[in-house]
Amino acid sequence: MSLPAGIVNAYTVSGDVRVACDVVVVGSGAGGATMAAKLAGAGVDVVMVEEGGYHPTESFQSSMGHALRTLYRDGGAATTIGSPPILFSEGRCVGGSTVVNGGMSFRTPERVLDQWARHESVAAITPEAMAPYFEEVERRLHVTHQDPETIGRDAALLKAGADAKGWQIIPNLRNQIHCAGSNNCTLGCPTGAKRSMLLTNVPRALASGARLFADCRVGRITRRGRTATGVEGRFCRPDDRPGGRRDSRRDDRPGPRISVAAPVVIVACGAVQSPALLMRSGFRSSSGQLGRHMTLHPNAKLVAVFDEQVRGWHGVHQAYQVREFIDDGILITAVNLPPSLVAMGVAEHGRALGEVMRDYDRMVVAGCLIEDSVTGSVRNLPGLGAQVFYDISDADMARIVRGISLTAELMFAAGARRILSPFAGVPDLRGPDDVSALSASKISKRSLELFTVHLMGTARMSDDQSRGVVSSFGEFHGARGLFVADASLFPGPIGVNPMETILALVSRNADWMLDHRSRFGI
Repeated sequence: MSLPAGIVNAYTVSGDVRVACDVVVVGSGAGGATMAAKLAGAGVDVVMVEEGGYHPTESFQSSMGHALRTLYRDGGAATTIGSPPILFSEGRCVGGSTVVNGGMSFRTPERVLDQWARHESVAAITPEAMAPYFEEVERRLHVTHQDPETIGRDAALLKAGADAKGWQIIPNLRNQIHCAGSNNCTLGCPTGAKRSMLLTNVPRALASGARLFADCRVGRITRRGRTATGVEGRFCRPDDRPGGRRDSRRDDRPGPRISVAAPVVIVACGAVQSPALLMRSGFRSSSGQLGRHMTLHPNAKLVAVFDEQVRGWHGVHQAYQVREFIDDGILITAVNLPPSLVAMGVAEHGRALGEVMRDYDRMVVAGCLIEDSVTGSVRNLPGLGAQVFYDISDADMARIVRGISLTAELMFAAGARRILSPFAGVPDLRGPDDVSALSASKISKRSLELFTVHLMGTARMSDDQSRGVVSSFGEFHGARGLFVADASLFPGPIGVNPMETILALVSRNADWMLDHRSRFGI
């Protein structure tokens, strides 16, 4: 596989690498790629360092196993430590999680921006101040509604149920150009329709002269006192070799070293890995908030079985969102899951599992996202690395049960004949009366099966140094030449998909850096 100009990976280096630049960006996802593109476009010498590999569109497959090995960290199956454990996924590839997300693109709700401005001491964050950045993001990433012919039957049933209940439902805005509706978003878009960082801001940065080193695990940020001076790490070959060949020796041992010297270091590794990198590099926040205030939008799902064929794999990933209960912190949607993940999440096994899976083409997987009211933390543990600690509150537990009950009510209104048990130890639901019983039931936390891909808030921004880890524009308080540029910045949860918020915030912060570039020597 040939690499685009400007990209170096573990297969194209034979010895240690030492480079110098104006700005080094750790991570190439929504935040890192956006920052790199804007700075490089203004003539700044930028180096991106990405732990994951470079995987172009033509390498994407419909195999869940292949995607988990090549595009995700820890096979997409990390869990929080707490009650209950929550499964979470992080992208690890050039383009980051934008390569494997569903492409939903929503502006930060105005109530959230107002909260950040009024109570979190964040400057230039009002809806009016952010509007030009949202417009810029939406224009560059072609944020628009889905073509009607690519909306699948699972989404149509979600809408039918919402319409029958008289609930507000909206078509999703997605960063895509005439998506074909193959429902492979989480495995890497096979057509290139989804405008991930792999196809937008990474190429923009490279075209402006930036360099990208892939397959590089950054061990630490180098520093002189409280001044960041660059990064050090190692190349590391992934399990899968180009062309799909596997190496039985598991060739992911550390390779050549990489050292990047730069007067500005931008950490954009995500809300789990960014605080961990800062911690192990010896940076501390006087606020005591580094690694704290993590929010993650807990998600719960159910599986509804219909008499008609659904074939959820035909159509786009999440065409609609039910917004009827958004003010209560509950958002409802439907998303097709591959057979392996459906089978993993049901209680049956053996022959009974086979009976359940015979109805796979008649299933709608639907669920709710909860805007959490509590926070967790990230700790960097010796020998284990970044670990997430999070406990669901009783109030959020009640909202999850309510959200699943509402989702079940909607599915029955759409014509479902059965809903597979949404909670361990709870019988399958056969009709609306069972939903009423579920709503009144005492559900234990250990019965929940929760997951998330929305990790936020572990280096929260605030100009109040007693509350924030970084300033309103991402500069680490008490350090020089050190910035954060990802969802770690969020002072709190936003209740909707976070990608567009990350892109807009980082674009704004990049403009601020360029306005003050002489201060940083760039």
